[in-house]
Amino acid sequence: MQKKLTLTIDAQVYEGLHKVVGARKISRFIEDLVRPHVVRKGLHEAYREMAADRAREAEALEWAEETCGDVDDEER
Repeated sequence: MQKKLTLTIDAQVYEGLHKVVGARKISRFIEDLVRPHVVRKGLHEAYREMAADRAREAEALEWAEETCGDVDDEER
């Protein structure tokens, strides 16, 4: 369910939003910015969402593999 909210902002900010985000996308843009600060997800849900992001997971795997190195080459 959506609710309507009226905000008062500086004219320069308003113009910038129209130029950068687009007139019909401002509400979604602001909601996406504010949501993480006011709506807390459960930890399990947050991890599930992160795991669904394939690009992020590929980057994380690449980072992990580069940091671990080849343990067979290490001296003991």
